Amino acid sequence: MREILGRRRKLSVQRKERTALLNAALTYAEQWQWRVVPGVGFDRRAGWRAVGAQPCACGRSTCPVPGAHPLDPGLLAATRDPRMVRSWWTRRPDAPVVLATGDRVSAASLPAVAGARALEVMENLGVRLGPVVATPTRYLLLVAPYSLADLGEILDSHDWVPTSLRYHGDGGYVPLPPTSGSAGQLRWVRPPLPGAPADGPGPWLPPIGTLVDALVRAGRTAPDGDRLTF
Repeated sequence: MREILGRRRKLSVQRKERTALLNAALTYAEQWQWRVVPGVGFDRRAGWRAVGAQPCACGRSTCPVPGAHPLDPGLLAATRDPRMVRSWWTRRPDAPVVLATGDRVSAASLPAVAGARALEVMENLGVRLGPVVATPTRYLLLVAPYSLADLGEILDSHDWVPTSLRYHGDGGYVPLPPTSGSAGQLRWVRPPLPGAPADGPGPWLPPIGTLVDALVRAGRTAPDGDRLTF
């Protein structure tokens, strides 16, 4: 009897998780006009629970982003068409949600420990942050779209920027909640907040320049009098 009840609870949790994934993907694509695509997911036949890791379904043992990267369809197929989103997540209800960056939204990321510290310092400086996602290994800071030329000018204007800051612009991608990562659940550290009507659909996003400037300021005003170690 307990075994039956346990299976029912497990199935109920799985249904809720799958519904959450589909609803999130539809929100991103249809309401916010962000282009999304299913991630490759995990190979659940490999007995990952026994070793505490989830091997990527792409088959690479050294995959840098297990489960949370496009494969089939590829990144170029990313869409904001709700019909396609429903079709994808109906066929693969456990698929992670992957955001194609560079169109209506881009991102920058820092290692998790450095990202948490940077957010605290930036908020103490009064910097307005946009949505921030915590993955098991990194903090993803969502920003307004930027070009490589814009980014180059911003970086050239500073004598120092965090070397571990990664940029996810045109042709890039990042995973979004409620996707699970290889070591845990993705979550919103700073939830998306509505933008002004003039900003278009979706949450408010800060410019990449504001983020880089804030990180530089945060490094220079660290409590120990030295630059933050990112």
